[in-house]
Amino acid sequence: MTISNFALFALASLATATSIDRERVVGQFNPVRHASSNSTPMQVGNGNFAFGADITGLQTFQPFAIMSSWGWHNFSLPTAPGQSKISDFTGLDWWTHGKLVNYNQPNPTEPLISNWLIQNPQRVNLGRIGFWFEDSNITEAGLSAKSQTLDLYSGIITSEFTVLGSKVKVKTSSDPDSDTVSIQVDSGLIHSGQLGIFFDYPYPIAQKFDAPFVGIWNVTSKHTTALQHSGNRAQITHDIDTTTYYTSIEWQGKGSISGPLPSSHRYILRPASKMGDYLDLSVNFAPKPTNSIPSPKEISRSSTKWWSSYWESGGFIDLTRVKSTNATELQRRIILSQYLLAVNEAGRDPPQESGLVNNGWYGKFHMEMIFNRAIPGVYDRFLASSLDRARDMGWKGAKWGKMSDSTGRSAPGEINSLLIWQQPHPFYFAELEYRAFPTRQTLRKWDEVLTRSAEFMADFAWWNETAGHYDLGPPMYPVSENTNPNATINPTFELAYWNFGLSIASLWKTRQNLPVPNTWTHVNSNFAPLPVTNGTYAVYQDIPNMWIDPNTYYDHPAMTGICGLLPPSPSFNLTIMKATAAKVRSIWNFKNLFGWDFPMLAMNAARLGDSELSVEYLLDGLFAFDDVGMPIGGVRVPTPYFPSSGGLLLAVALMAGGWDGCGGESRWPAGWDVRVEGFEKAL
Repeated sequence: MTISNFALFALASLATATSIDRERVVGQFNPVRHASSNSTPMQVGNGNFAFGADITGLQTFQPFAIMSSWGWHNFSLPTAPGQSKISDFTGLDWWTHGKLVNYNQPNPTEPLISNWLIQNPQRVNLGRIGFWFEDSNITEAGLSAKSQTLDLYSGIITSEFTVLGSKVKVKTSSDPDSDTVSIQVDSGLIHSGQLGIFFDYPYPIAQKFDAPFVGIWNVTSKHTTALQHSGNRAQITHDIDTTTYYTSIEWQGKGSISGPLPSSHRYILRPASKMGDYLDLSVNFAPKPTNSIPSPKEISRSSTKWWSSYWESGGFIDLTRVKSTNATELQRRIILSQYLLAVNEAGRDPPQESGLVNNGWYGKFHMEMIFNRAIPGVYDRFLASSLDRARDMGWKGAKWGKMSDSTGRSAPGEINSLLIWQQPHPFYFAELEYRAFPTRQTLRKWDEVLTRSAEFMADFAWWNETAGHYDLGPPMYPVSENTNPNATINPTFELAYWNFGLSIASLWKTRQNLPVPNTWTHVNSNFAPLPVTNGTYAVYQDIPNMWIDPNTYYDHPAMTGICGLLPPSPSFNLTIMKATAAKVRSIWNFKNLFGWDFPMLAMNAARLGDSELSVEYLLDGLFAFDDVGMPIGGVRVPTPYFPSSGGLLLAVALMAGGWDGCGGESRWPAGWDVRVEGFEKAL
């Protein structure tokens, strides 16, 4: 199935004998709404495809998105001489340890092709499906008795409202195996001919953040649609420049579809009056014409079966026996995050940070953001382009990109090209998979990716003859992305993560009875020491005015990640870490944190033995989730921001399963009666 590769999280085992009544726990947190949100939909989906609904169960009054893994669009290339082809882009050269290295950065002399590469491709909103009313003046204010519930255990949204004196009941669900949405409508307005379904299509825009709605609807001349229909089936072809995709619609019984309406791309499906009070239809979106579409009833059954299986497998946390509003809210966040990550973040590609809700960073995904990643096979697919990237820059091995599209191409950018903390990620994923599946097959599966990753990491580290150790940078950006790249050298988190990665690389070879390259061993044994300022870990070595200049305690407090997200390295000092955590707690600019920073702090607190503080971080007022579980973006990014959800699950999984070397003591606040099952220990 499309989302069957997605588990609760990497720390949870895939097969679990359950004793917790999971359906009872999950059912307590079914989201309920009585009006549309202006910013977030209720969703159904399968990780590669998602449909966002307003209060009607469709997109009648709010144009929420229908998005997919495959739906991308490129605007036409510039036509200016010397900037009309991708190969015309030359990037910028930076001095790097005595030699010029070409970095994938916008070139001021090539602004058109530089910007085109940043802005293209964009993820496409595939369309909009809503109710057509014979009375065209109907608004949401004209509806009464509005109620909407998402049944998490079946993945079905049930929406009810009254309009024009009649009740309308709608069930919306998504097929687990295809990009198809099921719509089942029950209303007397169908029999009277006053209610139908519309289909509409937007045009994409080159906008970094396209939220809460994706695309524009008033430039109909820039794209085309065409209708073909026969019997109870129709197909709408949508052409946007060189992008073409198809909407296949199949309904039960008789009806007619027509359009587009004048000056629009809106089509109307009107059921025949003989159909009675029911209208059931399936709507599929695909890059090629589709001949077979599952029926609404088949989709509803498949959705129920898949979601039930999803909830009954993998790890699970039950906080419902804890008599605390904090525990109840934490449980709500956990359950809804599990649902939304499966809908938005469990597809073929690493997901963008706003999932399949709206577009951020043009719909591209960030390879450094590991918290919300379920990415089977993506490193294999991107290996060739990553080998090319390293070779073109004069390094060995594979250099992974940052802000990437589905081909593995990384967008130009100073931060994009100088950030390095995504490089050890494959080792993190591989080791977690090996713990769940300790087989030779797992070792062989990851060996090429890990070998090429380690080759780059060892080659990138620079031997400092004077100091007698290996340096990371300059130039580089650390996790916080807010330092001078030409002054940034040996950042705390990156040093620890580089050590972790190369250690796993060596262990991987040893497990296979293969020799460990001497270079890996020499580099990993001779890294610069973790930088310390006044008894605390610093952002990077010799950073000016650490803890004095506000810029040094702003953005991601990544130093805490070396004992939390990561297991402590051999050079780790517990006294210095505790002092660092206390300093961060007392002085850091929390108002400008990104969502995933709070789980990172919670994991640090958990490893340091402060479970009360862990929960406090996970329930911080600045770390917010809305009524349907969408993580609030905050002051830095739009809503939703799914690294928050992924980080939350990673933090509670750490607390539930423990980690290597932890004792048997509770990792939850005193007095909390917590039941957990299906978890592996963290690294």
